[in-house]
Amino acid sequence: MKKKLSRYGKWIGSILGILVIMVIAFALYVNYYIDKSLPQIEGKISVKGMDQDVTVTRDEKGVPHIHAKSDADLYRAQGFVQAQDRLFQMDLSRRQASGTLSEIIGPSTVKTDKFFRTFSLRDAAKKSYDGYSKKAKQVLAWYAEGVNAYMEQAKEKGTLPYEFKLLGYEPKRWTEIDSLTIGKYMAYDLGGNWNMLAFRHWALTNLTADEVQELMIHYPDNAKSIIEENIENPVKVSGQFDASLIPNEFNGSNNWVLSGDKTKSGKPLLADDPHLGLSTPSIWYQMHLTSPTQNVSGVIFTGIPGIILGHNDQIAWGVTNVGPDVQDLYIEIPNPDNPTQFKYENKWEQAEVRKEKIQVKNQKTIDYEVIVTRHGPVVSDLAFKKEKPTAVFSMQWTALQSTQELQAVLNMDKAKNWEEFETALNDFKVPAQNFVFASKDGTIAYKANGLIPIRKRGDGQFPVPGYSADYGWKGYIDFNHLPKVINPDNGYIATANNKVVGSGYPYHITDFWAQPYRYERIVEMLEEKDDFTVEDIKNMQLDTENSYAKEFLPHLIESVKKQHKLKDIVRMMEDWDYQDSISEGAPLVFHLWMIKIQDQLFKKSMPADVYQMMPGKYNIADEILRQAYRGKPGEFVDKAGGIDELVTKALEETVKEIKKNYGDDVSKWRWGDYHQVIFKHPLSSASSILAYFLDSKATAVSGSKVTVRAAASNKTGIVDHGASWRFIADLSDLSKAYHIVGPGQSEHLRSKWYHDQVDDWVNGKYHETVINGKILNGHTLILKAE
Repeated sequence: MKKKLSRYGKWIGSILGILVIMVIAFALYVNYYIDKSLPQIEGKISVKGMDQDVTVTRDEKGVPHIHAKSDADLYRAQGFVQAQDRLFQMDLSRRQASGTLSEIIGPSTVKTDKFFRTFSLRDAAKKSYDGYSKKAKQVLAWYAEGVNAYMEQAKEKGTLPYEFKLLGYEPKRWTEIDSLTIGKYMAYDLGGNWNMLAFRHWALTNLTADEVQELMIHYPDNAKSIIEENIENPVKVSGQFDASLIPNEFNGSNNWVLSGDKTKSGKPLLADDPHLGLSTPSIWYQMHLTSPTQNVSGVIFTGIPGIILGHNDQIAWGVTNVGPDVQDLYIEIPNPDNPTQFKYENKWEQAEVRKEKIQVKNQKTIDYEVIVTRHGPVVSDLAFKKEKPTAVFSMQWTALQSTQELQAVLNMDKAKNWEEFETALNDFKVPAQNFVFASKDGTIAYKANGLIPIRKRGDGQFPVPGYSADYGWKGYIDFNHLPKVINPDNGYIATANNKVVGSGYPYHITDFWAQPYRYERIVEMLEEKDDFTVEDIKNMQLDTENSYAKEFLPHLIESVKKQHKLKDIVRMMEDWDYQDSISEGAPLVFHLWMIKIQDQLFKKSMPADVYQMMPGKYNIADEILRQAYRGKPGEFVDKAGGIDELVTKALEETVKEIKKNYGDDVSKWRWGDYHQVIFKHPLSSASSILAYFLDSKATAVSGSKVTVRAAASNKTGIVDHGASWRFIADLSDLSKAYHIVGPGQSEHLRSKWYHDQVDDWVNGKYHETVINGKILNGHTLILKAE
């Protein structure tokens, strides 16, 4: 018997040994294949299409410094290098914006593809291309040549990024329209308010008049006829829209610029940190481009030529989102006998019908129709095509016009002063952005730039009748009448998606500005001194003071005290210094408490999907709380049992949840145990194994959605939105600037620049990027002309 067991043991040992060898062999093969796709960053590569050799030096953070002898070779090289480091991201970006994800992923993304086909980004890109100058079209062509040169080489050598192998496909040739489509996607991500109008339409047809009024930041005095039309012609909202595709409502940014009167050097200082999704790889790609006509450094979206934000040797600039009302919904009445015709001025008008074919991996191609009325595409009735609705929504949107933002970017890159820069902004139409500017000559300036509609009637707060000529747009705010400031007496300009115009401004921009807390804190810090340095600006960008809590927490605590409950929690909150620090327990309680108050106010009043797509919950809840504490509780507060009952019950539920996750010992609660950043890769959701290798490790991070140090978390506490790029330019020395691009430059998991800036992002460690050629510890690659 012992011999038999011994024999079995030997067999098992042999089998295990073979399995181990197989696992090792597989791992070696995977490593070999993955390593094979690492981009070459040193030596020489022959590149088809180059007129002359180009030098590409990657610095210690992987930032490519491209030196070319002509603009033609510069943009070819930019396309080649971006493709080296980010080709999979580029391909995924053009696919999402174009509605072709299902071709490589399968039926799970058909709904997403239908959504973006309907929103017509690629169609708008094609229309925009026709409006570009011959020179700008040439830049797009040069850039595409560079991308395609890399793809051809990678296919021949079998060195395409490993993600293509995982998904089992090869990328198609890059085109000029691909670049413009990605640009239109950014307009979608930063310029939307259609879901707000859809939500308000639902509210009008399902809630009381008083409740609707409370859900409005500003209730229009002259909207009676529009409201009646909304009620008489209801459009189905619940069950129609995928809220996961709606852009994050905290898409925004901080920027500010100080004149020499406010700095130690006597020259301007400029800061910018755009707030977008945090992912692996970063939405931004940092580059330095040099040719005989330009020397510009900063960031760009991969798939697009030029530098959209940054500096050259004379000027620096940055942006935040204006957030104007640039999408209007129209209530369209379809012909019962022909659903592609819609009523207009008592006649049936034929809509454009665009036939789309959605290719689905391993399944039949889906025939899909996009219907476009005189106002724009029909965006409702996507989920219930078998029904015959009596009314649908169409959408008019500035980004669906022919616009030439890339033309603006190329001219901004070469501008030498404010006059040239502002002239370049003439072409920057969508999305509308707050530009701040500084130049070596001492000028600081600001302009809210972009297409902002002027309406015949109404102010864009509700869907309007699409069947009447009384509604629609009659033009846009004239370029020369857009908000602008040059060299203000106070010596600084700051924006943080806050209200940028006073009551005397003659045009409507929006009534739904961001919460004011970041802006107010920035101004508070800017007023503190007159000798700012770069280090001071870094500290400002990393500031974690919670001005939101400063306004509301004292009132909330008084409400709880009246109920004589949760005394230990009240004590902790009273002792809080209002810093959203990872080591504090109070931020954990406060932020979850405010979310719970919103839930108590609104959640039971609407379907789950409508509540999910409800925009501006913070803004609306804030105003309801303010009014309640002024002795004017509204319908929602009354239904919750009054302000004290509402606030106390919300805190009780919050504490119960925190104890469940972090224990009963209040002294051990930490914001950082909940509030952690993960830079997620788009493929990681498919497998926990992929997530382990592709995502950054969860790291506790200070700040929040309301602090200057922007770090917004989802419902599970994962920080997935915030300062996607931090940038500081000192105009006393533009040979360099200061950057953080989390999580890093490369999308390749074996690159040393894959996640090397995660800790930098968390800890606020900036790197210097020079534009004077003095690069230390660089890796130089020569792109040889064939």
